Amino acid sequence: MDDAVTTAEAGSPLLQRILSLRSGRLWRGRDAQAKAKELLRLCEALLSERGEVSGARAAGELIAAYRELDAAGRDAFFDLLTEAFLPDPAEAAKAADAYRATPSPQTLLRLQAATESLRQELFRRLNLAAGGTGALIDMRRHLVATLRDHPERAALDADFVHLFRSWFNGGFLTLQRIDWRTSAVVLERLIQYEAVHQIQGWDDLHRRLEADRRCYAFFHPALPDEPLIFIEVALTERMSHAVRPLLDPRAPVLDAARARYAMFYSITHCQEGLRGVSFGSLLIKQVVEDLQRHLPKIKTFATLSPIPDFRRWLGTSGVLPAHAALDEFLKKFDTRAVVLADAVPAEVRQALVSLCAHYLVHARHGQVPYDSVARFHLANGARLERINWLADPSAIGIRRSFGLMANYLYRLEDLERNHETYARDRRVIAARAIEALAKQRRPTRR
Repeated sequence: MDDAVTTAEAGSPLLQRILSLRSGRLWRGRDAQAKAKELLRLCEALLSERGEVSGARAAGELIAAYRELDAAGRDAFFDLLTEAFLPDPAEAAKAADAYRATPSPQTLLRLQAATESLRQELFRRLNLAAGGTGALIDMRRHLVATLRDHPERAALDADFVHLFRSWFNGGFLTLQRIDWRTSAVVLERLIQYEAVHQIQGWDDLHRRLEADRRCYAFFHPALPDEPLIFIEVALTERMSHAVRPLLDPRAPVLDAARARYAMFYSITHCQEGLRGVSFGSLLIKQVVEDLQRHLPKIKTFATLSPIPDFRRWLGTSGVLPAHAALDEFLKKFDTRAVVLADAVPAEVRQALVSLCAHYLVHARHGQVPYDSVARFHLANGARLERINWLADPSAIGIRRSFGLMANYLYRLEDLERNHETYARDRRVIAARAIEALAKQRRPTRR
């Protein structure tokens, strides 16, 4: 803690209480529940603080105190925060009645003010602290991990999401191309965060940043060394059917001038605390624009995408075709031992590809496609172009989808129309060959 305290700061009762807390006089010896209650009282005091200088300093000390909580303390704090700072029901009802009686900009403003949770104002004030944005993202990361067991915290989570969607909208983001000259701090982050195809050290990363590769990331001014999301692109002469050649650190480097395809083979969201804040669609569009500007001979933009939910759907949907060879294969299937390259009979391979086509085109989770990656690309206006057998023979690829991967095609002249069709009807736009495959193997409920 900085020992330099201004006169204005020293006159703040809130800051004095926080300094006492942080020095241990209020903190030492207390259990998780007591610490959480003390922290909540300080949050209440922060909301009443009027001085900007002392408020920012107090916010920083509050964040430091939160970081000292263990998992039990955070859990207790989230419980208290869920019930705190709620709108006044009587005032909200009055404002709603006033707006109902006289709908006007003035009564609407009153209604909005009456129904907004004071937690949002608390988060705004905490954001004034140095490093406050990153601290709030970290706080939400902790919260998200508890939501399955504590659904009552959804409203607290919604307050975070509401603010983050404003603070992290596209107007505040900057697109940066990552190359070998990028700071070591950011390069280390890429190795740490890569979630689709793990980066195996510095040599692997160096190959992914060669002349026939591109890597782009979105950054926010409040987090200059923290990528929010990044995408990896391979520049190729033809559409890629398999991921291993793209990841091989010994693969020869292609002259970028010969490339005609840009293959998006990995996209990673880096900040779990920003889950639900969408960056991917904007990132792909800006990357396409940058590639067109610098490499105008590239006309085709496509993905080589995982199909992460296929085996899960196959195991839980209760639908399978009447197919003896496939039944036998699935009974014996063991992701720890199976070698798919030559061990799968052609008829089983064809059955799995056809089933996967049916899954991607027709399987639903509510009103939307079952597969999470499919939802992302279809919402961006891409077309499901092809399903590739054994495109990802890694352990995780086999475990998720028997090694199958999909190509989604980003045809620029069709993006808007495809997006509108998907948004309106939730219809999967797919190549005719995919639609024909999907009809070949119609699952039947057992």
